[in-house]
Amino acid sequence: MMEQFGFFFDQSRCTGCLTCSVACKNWNGLPPGPLKYLRVYQYEKGHFPNIRIHVQWIPCYHCQEPVCIHNCPREAIYKEPQYGAVLIDNKKCDGCRICYNVCPYGSPVFESNEIGVKAQKCTMCIDRIEKGELPICILACRTRALNFGPLRNLITKYGEQRDLEDLPSSELTKPSIIFKPHTPKRHLVSYDVKKALEAMRSRDPFPPIFSSTIDLREIPKGIIGRSELVIKHKSVKDLMERTRNDEG
Repeated sequence: MMEQFGFFFDQSRCTGCLTCSVACKNWNGLPPGPLKYLRVYQYEKGHFPNIRIHVQWIPCYHCQEPVCIHNCPREAIYKEPQYGAVLIDNKKCDGCRICYNVCPYGSPVFESNEIGVKAQKCTMCIDRIEKGELPICILACRTRALNFGPLRNLITKYGEQRDLEDLPSSELTKPSIIFKPHTPKRHLVSYDVKKALEAMRSRDPFPPIFSSTIDLREIPKGIIGRSELVIKHKSVKDLMERTRNDEG
């Protein structure tokens, strides 16, 4: 019976430094641009005083029930038998993008918007694990927010949480990932929120920078550039706009 390997992501430790993403592109020899086997999303939710920056770590989760395999008309995607890695046979792929359309995480990536461009994706660094080495993203993480190994061992060590806020339900594909969510936000110093908002508004003796405290509590959609998690993209331009941080 195949031993399913998988990942662990500790959202409470991740700072969004993007070292994992840069290391992934470097190891795989990927050019600057939309070929990102590993995407790190940062977005803001809430309003004062309950604002939170969210960080989501999305490679391919090498699902136990991968819909990409079952829907590929060319049978170009397969599950490698030793580690459970979901891989693409580049010779069979014709770039139809059905795998991308059905994958809830949008893990297959493409170099351009042109139909026929072959799909690529995270390989679980199978070239490294076959030599007894960790995937490059795990090795690169400086906050130790990532881990890798047999999924049963990760479950024993970290628990069985397969779902994370804003991500699709794990019931869709049973991703080989264990999550630890960020810690609940706490107000370490108690204060009067209404008075704080009014002090921010008035800025006496300077002119006010907003007319009403409602402006900070009811923010229209579109004011904040990244106010939600979007992991399925209509174009490579959209993907780049939401993940460009790792290109610097």
